[in-house]
Amino acid sequence: MSSAVQEQLQALLDREAIRECLYRYCRGIDRADEAALRSAYWEDATDCHGAWNGSAAGFIAQALQRLRSGGRRVHQVSNICIELHGELAAVESSFLALQAPAGATVQTLLCGRYVDRFERRRGEWRVAARTVVYDWIEERQRPELALGDEALFGKRQPVGRAAPDDAVYALLREVRAAAQVTR
Repeated sequence: MSSAVQEQLQALLDREAIRECLYRYCRGIDRADEAALRSAYWEDATDCHGAWNGSAAGFIAQALQRLRSGGRRVHQVSNICIELHGELAAVESSFLALQAPAGATVQTLLCGRYVDRFERRRGEWRVAARTVVYDWIEERQRPELALGDEALFGKRQPVGRAAPDDAVYALLREVRAAAQVTR
């Protein structure tokens, strides 16, 4: 394999690892999954995130307090632009976040961008510095939110939960157990 092809292949692998990290962050926020959140940042990372401007560890700690109190959250990332420079990457990704704290009758739509400096250390890509840029914020009254999950979603429909009670964690346990049996 030529060195040019090897470089292209490595760039593809690097970009995919960065995308996976962004997706882990979104799962961590939406499911209040501390391990997923921490795995998205380096231990010495910084985060300028709304009112928070400091260490990523501090952001995670204060975010988990709010997240574990319940409510609904959905984060999606798209338009992921990655510029690789050796062990560093400049990454801009657009996000849509819909949030409604537990017991609230107001939902908030947040649209913006994560402007991230990623670093590859020991072969792994994670966020080293994040700045959140808000491009759109909209609040909307939703009195039906006070009715609860069953009224909103019905009795038989699975509803998003925090880790480890969400359906995705049951699936992960099942697949991992099955993979162990086949080894």
